[in-house]
Amino acid sequence: MPEGHTIHRLAEDHLARFGGRPVRVSSPQGKFSDSAALLDGRVLDAVDAHGKHLFLGFGGTGWVHIHLGLFGKVGFGGAPAPPPTDTVRLRLVSPAAHMDLRGPTTCALITDPEKRAIHDRLGPDPLRARDDGTGDDGEKAWARISRSRTTVAALLMDQKVIAGVGNVYRAEVLFRHGIDPYRAGRELRRAEWDAIWADLVALMREGVRNNRIDTVRPEHTPEAMGRPPRVDDHGGEVYVYRRARMACLLCGGEIRTETLAARNLFWCPGCQRA
Repeated sequence: MPEGHTIHRLAEDHLARFGGRPVRVSSPQGKFSDSAALLDGRVLDAVDAHGKHLFLGFGGTGWVHIHLGLFGKVGFGGAPAPPPTDTVRLRLVSPAAHMDLRGPTTCALITDPEKRAIHDRLGPDPLRARDDGTGDDGEKAWARISRSRTTVAALLMDQKVIAGVGNVYRAEVLFRHGIDPYRAGRELRRAEWDAIWADLVALMREGVRNNRIDTVRPEHTPEAMGRPPRVDDHGGEVYVYRRARMACLLCGGEIRTETLAARNLFWCPGCQRA
């Protein structure tokens, strides 16, 4: 499932390609046809992202709410757009570009109050934080984490606690701060949480800029350490994610993996001591 940086990047990409101009909207698959007919020819005038939820705004007509889930894919291309396949749930076309959406968990036209309700049930998003202090901060998440007996690793993946963090950022930020993923939330110190939140803001912003996840510090890059670069479909340089049974880059111990809350957890017992 895409992590939050991918959704924020998609919001920027939609605005760059279609923002401020009338857009042809269709649903070759047919499941979004009625809503597409309402939107066809209208101006895409706003985009928004919160966690793993993408919103495309069409003025008074409403917002297209998209959640990619496990199988959703967004593909951009130039113009003219080729004939669509019957797997395309939503197609946007402008004179210069087109977008095809396939296999999303959610693709629905919603109202402003319905959009607000989605925001209200989500936790703070590190990518909605602002340098001037406005936007999301980590206070709402800390209020829940600091009272919880649930493991920190599970809490970081709970979108009601913090939105946008997925399996990669969860594993990597806990490693970067030397935190045992099985510690209870209420055992986390406030200074540790503040450092985690600030790190997520920085790492996920980098993810948006580079369109990939890199979490190793400069002194641990392949060039700095004289090691081969990572070879993985996921891409990006990481410390523990999908490195089970490999040697830790820092201590040389074996990276471990176990299933936690139906997802694979990766950590280094040597660097993340209980």
